[in-house]
Amino acid sequence: MATFKEILPSDIKTARSFLNQLVDVLQEDVSASVSRRKYQVFITGGVGPGVTSSLFQTVYDQDFTLQTANAIFDMTMGLYPDGATVATSQTGVDAAGKELFPSSSLMMREKMDVYREFAQQLLGDADGVFTAPLDSSDATNQVDAALFIGFKRLFARDSIKRETFAMRFYQTASVINNVAGTGPAETNGNSVPNLYITSTSGSAIYTDVGAATNKLTTFGGQVGNVVDSANTSKNVGLIFYDRGVLVLDLKKVTSASQYMSGTMDAMAPLGSQVLGMSGSQTQFLSTFIPDFVVSASIDNIVDHVASCRLGSGSQTAMTFQNTTNINSTLIFCRASADEFNYSSNPTFTDTTNRIVVIDVGQEDTQQSFTYVTSIGLYDANDNLLAVAKLSRPVLKNPERDLMLRVRLDF
Repeated sequence: MATFKEILPSDIKTARSFLNQLVDVLQEDVSASVSRRKYQVFITGGVGPGVTSSLFQTVYDQDFTLQTANAIFDMTMGLYPDGATVATSQTGVDAAGKELFPSSSLMMREKMDVYREFAQQLLGDADGVFTAPLDSSDATNQVDAALFIGFKRLFARDSIKRETFAMRFYQTASVINNVAGTGPAETNGNSVPNLYITSTSGSAIYTDVGAATNKLTTFGGQVGNVVDSANTSKNVGLIFYDRGVLVLDLKKVTSASQYMSGTMDAMAPLGSQVLGMSGSQTQFLSTFIPDFVVSASIDNIVDHVASCRLGSGSQTAMTFQNTTNINSTLIFCRASADEFNYSSNPTFTDTTNRIVVIDVGQEDTQQSFTYVTSIGLYDANDNLLAVAKLSRPVLKNPERDLMLRVRLDF
């Protein structure tokens, strides 16, 4: 009847393999308001009307209220606490060491805290500064205003594969039209708002080309420099492969001095021309950096990047290949010619315990045989741990040695 056979250590081998999957993030998934989830956790108090905002937004592959929606990445921005943008807007420090800013700014301490958190997680130092390229000592390469994109585990898996990342990013917003016809377009009070209008030109492709030959490692694991594909000597950010985090220098990926016009959550935007106010909403005209990133809420900035800089069409906004590490245990189950030629199925024998043969009368001469359909793996106490199913039945008889390989992936 059916028997057990001990698996020896020599029958067990381990192996490691990698699986790569291509991930495409469409522009419309990023730009659509229904696919971007906000978390209203910040609210102003004291001066002026209340302003609420998220600290980050999550982008889904469809309407995030649907049960089938999958979160693709989180997006937020931060300011380097010791950078020029913070220094030019800061008014001082109180007795408790808290940074002070004018009422024309918004969420400055939150933006600095976001930067510190990513610096702690990726650089191992909350007071550290991101540089593009990595480890550059040139102050001009410090990432002063950063856009952080953290890909979810479902899509980034164990890591992002080197030299597979690319993104389409519009460096300029839509051009502001001079409606009145007098003076520069950027200073004309009749300019058309462009804050949330999708850019139609001026896109660049940013990629991690060269990362496979110039392998860099830091506290956050493997990292690569993100460059402009049209000029690979221009470093615009970093990508942390093991953490699935993209860090972009907003001063390098955008036309920082371009004037922005629109409506945002602020009382009196820094260095801007106020065109009108309604409740907590202010119509403004100001430069992107430093005015807009200082005076706007994180929600305003993320909304602008998602709806304007990453496009709203059906093209690919970002693409990469992820890597899944597969650790495998290979168990070789061997059956010699004399083994496993009988079955424990009750129909295998008749009432007299003689093997049921195909040809009647050949009970004493016909060899027994079986068809192997599954393999059971047991522990030392004969407890069934796992069952492996064969894709098709395999013949086993006294004239055949059989070896089956069971693969356990985890």
